Amino acid sequence: MQSIVSNIATHYTRSGKGRVIVLLHGWGDGSQSWQSFANKLASDYDVIVPDLPGFGGTEAPKEAWNVMRYAEFVRDLIHKIGVQPYAIIGHSNGGAIAVKGVGQGMFQAEKLILLASAGVRNPRANPGLQVIAKVGKVVAAPLPSKVRNKLRRKLYQKAGSDLLVAEHMQDTFKKIVRDDVRADAAYISTPTLLVYGDADTETPIEIAHELHSAIEGSRLLILPGVGHHVHSEAEDVALKTVREFLHA
Repeated sequence: MQSIVSNIATHYTRSGKGRVIVLLHGWGDGSQSWQSFANKLASDYDVIVPDLPGFGGTEAPKEAWNVMRYAEFVRDLIHKIGVQPYAIIGHSNGGAIAVKGVGQGMFQAEKLILLASAGVRNPRANPGLQVIAKVGKVVAAPLPSKVRNKLRRKLYQKAGSDLLVAEHMQDTFKKIVRDDVRADAAYISTPTLLVYGDADTETPIEIAHELHSAIEGSRLLILPGVGHHVHSEAEDVALKTVREFLHA
């Protein structure tokens, strides 16, 4: 489906019938990352999955956005479609957007589910990132552009940064990773489920505990041996847990 939301040409999918669930994907992903999970939820729910601006079939914003601006976009999308979500499920950066939106009261839901949610920012979590970036810039300067770009990409990957996952969104990424949503999480009274994998290196379980502590009454499930994409790596367990929480 196509619509104009916040002056942006927006693509989203919608399937199933019942109470509305909105799924928000992570950085560098799109609605397709939810496909199997969404299809199974659609047997009981009306499932809406947008491509967030800059990803999938949705136009990129004309300027750099932060987490707040993405939350405003989700608010505008919900209003445009004319639904009241029963639940919002966010993965990774989609989880940070959900926390910001619910915590700020921009949109509401009866249930909030955070899968490997990001949003806890620690500038000292990766102290070598700036050094690696600067060294790489100096070393690569005399090289041809193709070689320089390849080296730069390898250096950022080595540092564990998603900066170049979506190269056209680098300025937005720099804003996103400076947004900490713990203060917003503290305002959430919505029943909340957090699901993380203990093998996740992108949003490690330290983040899970931070958000769990901030959201009063929240429930935290840690899946052993599971990485960042909990809804695909451990789909059966994640889906069972999510369904139980939605039915509760």
